[in-house]
Amino acid sequence: MRKIVFTGGGSAGHVTPNLALIHRLKAHGWEIAYIGSDTGIEKDIIDREGVPFYPISSGKLRRYFDLKNIKDPFKVMKGVYESYRLLKRLKPAIVFSKGGFVSVPVVLGSRMNKIPVIIHESDMTPGLANKISIPFATKVCVTFPESLSHIQSGKSILTGLPIREQINSGKASRALQLCDFHTQKPVVLIMGGSLGSQVLNTAVRANLGRLLSRFQVIHLCGKGNIDMELLHTRGYKQFEYLNEELPDVLAMTDLVISRAGATSIFEFLGLEKPMLLIPLSLQASRGDQILNAASFQKAGYADVLQEEDLTAEVLVERVEALYNNRETYKAAMQSRDVTDAVSAIVKLIEAHSRTS
Repeated sequence: MRKIVFTGGGSAGHVTPNLALIHRLKAHGWEIAYIGSDTGIEKDIIDREGVPFYPISSGKLRRYFDLKNIKDPFKVMKGVYESYRLLKRLKPAIVFSKGGFVSVPVVLGSRMNKIPVIIHESDMTPGLANKISIPFATKVCVTFPESLSHIQSGKSILTGLPIREQINSGKASRALQLCDFHTQKPVVLIMGGSLGSQVLNTAVRANLGRLLSRFQVIHLCGKGNIDMELLHTRGYKQFEYLNEELPDVLAMTDLVISRAGATSIFEFLGLEKPMLLIPLSLQASRGDQILNAASFQKAGYADVLQEEDLTAEVLVERVEALYNNRETYKAAMQSRDVTDAVSAIVKLIEAHSRTS
C-alpha cells in the first residue's frame, strides 16, 4: 500500500484543502498520515478524520521584530530533526504540503530523506513558509493563474484549489432547523475567518437591527466572541465556529460576507454564493487577501470592501446592494471555467511518488 504524509496548519485554510485530497486518496487505497503542530487547529480537524497525527515542534517565522524570534528558530530546528526521524520511520512515497509554519520543518525533513514533495499555494503570491519551502519541492500547485509568474518556471502548475466534496452535500432544511430560521427572508452568512474578526463583529452588531429588517443573519464570530446579550435575538444566530454543519448552512445561505482567504472564497465560488469580501488589511497581513479579493472582483464574482472603509452603516449598504445585484454575480460565477483540482493534484501525486 502506498503511503503519503500530509502537512500544513496554523489556520483552517491550510488544512481543509488537504481533507479533499485525503478522502480521494483513501478511496484509491493510499495509507495516510499527517504531521502538524500539537497546538494548532490542524490537530483537532485531522483527529476527526481518523488519520494518524504526529505532532512536531513548530516556531512562527515572522517578518517583524519580536522577542519570540530569538527562540523560535530553535523550535524550527527541533521540528526539522523530529520530521527527519518521523519520515525515516514512516517511509512515505511522497509528502504533500499545504503551507503554514509547521510545514517548513516537514519539507526540510523530506529533503533530507530524499522524499519527493508537492506543495500547494492557495494565495496569489506565496507566503513566507512556502517561499522557504519551494526550492525543495518537486512541484508547486497554484490556485490563481497570476501565481505562475511568482514561482520558478517548470516547477509550478495551475491546478486550482481542492474543494471538499462535503461542501456540496448540505441540506438547507437542516440549517433552517439548526438556526430556527424561516424561508420568508434571505439569509446572510458572516464569517471572520477561523479565528474571527473583531472589527467585522463590531460592525455587524452595531447595525444589527437594520440588517435584520431585511435579512436573517448567521454569524461565525470566532472563539470567545459570542455576544451573550444577543443570544435570543430572533433571526440572528451566533456560532464561534462551524465544521460538520457548515455545508448545511451554506446550502441555506443567499449571501456571504467574509474575509478573503483563498480556501473559503473558492468554496463560495463553487457553490455560486454572491460575496462581499473584506480582506485583512496590510497592517494585519502581507496583503494576500487584498490580492485574492481583487482577482474575484475583477472576475465579477464578488464585491470588495476594504477594512479601513468598513463602518456599520457602509456594511449594511453594501450587503443590500449585493443582494439587489445577486443575479449578476451568479451569472459571472456560472460562466467560469470549472477545473477539478482534486483530480489534477492526485494525478501529480501519483506521477511523482517514489516507487521504493
